[in-house]
Amino acid sequence: MESASTRSALTSAKSVAVIGGGWAGLAAAIGATQQGHCVTLFEASRQWGGRARTLKTLLENAPVLDNGQHILIGGYQQTLQLMQTVGVNLEKALWRLPLNLSYPDASGLLLSAQPFPLNLILGIAKAKGWRVSDKWSLLKTAWHWQRMQFECAQDLSVADLCKKLSPLIWQDLIEPLCVSALNTPAKEASGAVFLRVLKDALFGVTGSSDLLLPRLDLGEIFPHAAVQWLSQQGAVCRSGVRIEKLEYLLEESKWQIADAQFDRVVLATPAWDAAHLIDPLNSEWAQTARQMRHEAIATVYIQAPAHFQLPQPMLALRADADAPAQFVFDRGQIEADAKTPGLLAFVASALKDDKAQLEVKVLKQAQELLRSLKPSHAEGASLKIVQTVIEKRATFACTPNLKRPSSRPLEPEDGFSSAQPPQIQYKADPKSLTVCGDYVAGPYPATLEGAVISGLHSVSSFGAKG
Repeated sequence: MESASTRSALTSAKSVAVIGGGWAGLAAAIGATQQGHCVTLFEASRQWGGRARTLKTLLENAPVLDNGQHILIGGYQQTLQLMQTVGVNLEKALWRLPLNLSYPDASGLLLSAQPFPLNLILGIAKAKGWRVSDKWSLLKTAWHWQRMQFECAQDLSVADLCKKLSPLIWQDLIEPLCVSALNTPAKEASGAVFLRVLKDALFGVTGSSDLLLPRLDLGEIFPHAAVQWLSQQGAVCRSGVRIEKLEYLLEESKWQIADAQFDRVVLATPAWDAAHLIDPLNSEWAQTARQMRHEAIATVYIQAPAHFQLPQPMLALRADADAPAQFVFDRGQIEADAKTPGLLAFVASALKDDKAQLEVKVLKQAQELLRSLKPSHAEGASLKIVQTVIEKRATFACTPNLKRPSSRPLEPEDGFSSAQPPQIQYKADPKSLTVCGDYVAGPYPATLEGAVISGLHSVSSFGAKG
């Protein structure tokens, strides 16, 4: 009996190749490893974490930075659970504070630590700079969304959902909230996805709307710990290995990836790389991935005087064509151990400017911010750009009726029209190739939580060993 059980366990353990070492790929590798499978993780670059990673700076003696200033929220349950799985101490890694979309003049929405809906009602009631009519329009609209159960037609935009909101609430709350969550201008963004984000975050359980700001470099809050955990569990983690093609061996019923053969493959690359690899297998899936429009996100790191601090770790900014940054973060406060007092990170989502234009405008924003907060310190204060990071294809444009590629490109019902697919699809198990990433079909926009959920889902059909 024991011998038979052992043989069964050994034969049910599968060899799994995960291609891509971003947060989705790391989640897939962890999920497959937890099921008892033999995992090999491939990453083309020398750094783990994908678009949320530690960045080597260009200047000598400059602080370690990230490739963008990321925000997590309390509603990121799968992400937080996975971080704990690989040994990350959440209290040391993340700065937790109630949702705060306050501006330098102290106007805007600030939620308390009270449970929903008390936190929202009190936050709206106490919001500075809003008239009674503004607050009433927000309360009525929020109640209407709740009665809709946070669902609407797929062709509606965020602007369609907010027609009864006052212009001030639109400007001070909806626009910054939408661009930070969906990375898409509110007038162009999907109303259905926006409502889903609100449901799980702003209107979720106590703590779900909290902002979680990384106290450590992005590499330290998950990617490095994940790779270390995987290695300790026996997984093979190979960086600097680019996979150029997916080849299925009919006789062996295996996938040939690099120099090894695998039972299962999880593709966790960006959409454009996945399209290139899957095109020979399913051109329609590849076309769907290619036609997604992407948005740029820029982070401009500016060194202010060492004695300067923002009144809180993060401030919302009133953005326009001449002031593109929507948020500013005080890295000196958030990452106190890094000893970078006065280092500010200005974030501009859905960016339209080139680097030169962006730096001129953001530097002016920084000067005006310093002048408004510390007039006595502004005179003669020198501001220096430490580094500008522009991710030109940071996220996909989350627009109404957006068609996103499925997670299983070999399944006819997901990926094919009436045209007969290549013969390989009938030979290979459709479940043997899955795709994950924040762009794959799902309820969330391009967020870390969306990437993690997609990664875990991509291996859910593999089954546990034994």
